Amino acid sequence: MSTPEERLAEMGLAVPEVAKPVAAYVPAVRSGDHVFTSGQLPMRAGELMVTGKVGGEVTAEEAYACAQQCVLNAIAAVKSEIGDLSRVVRVVKVVAFIASTPDFTGQPGVANGASELLGEVFGDAGVHARSAVGVPVLPLDAPVEVELLVEVR
Repeated sequence: MSTPEERLAEMGLAVPEVAKPVAAYVPAVRSGDHVFTSGQLPMRAGELMVTGKVGGEVTAEEAYACAQQCVLNAIAAVKSEIGDLSRVVRVVKVVAFIASTPDFTGQPGVANGASELLGEVFGDAGVHARSAVGVPVLPLDAPVEVELLVEVR
């Protein structure tokens, strides 16, 4: 059976460097058998992929890709705490915040960018509970922010 990193590589992806916090917090904290990530923005090489509101300046498709990047950044934060992603027992909960226009109601579809990637990377262990929440604004005018709760061994 392949490892999470090998599955990412098969998709042409890799675990990025841990994104630097934009304020006074750490990317992830381990407590017992769980790792809690801070909200992760769609940062690539230190820059936001796009800015603005989903349903306005940002399309649902762009936001879906942002959610994927957010979850890659969250995976990096988890790996920094446990060293080996094969130690992930279960992705327990995903919370996706989507900065959107008042008339945009596709938050669940945007959050699927995170959820579907977790399923591909972790298989059955990637199936999780989730909240997809529309908000008026996120830090740095990011369109998406994702946090994870992961059980580890």
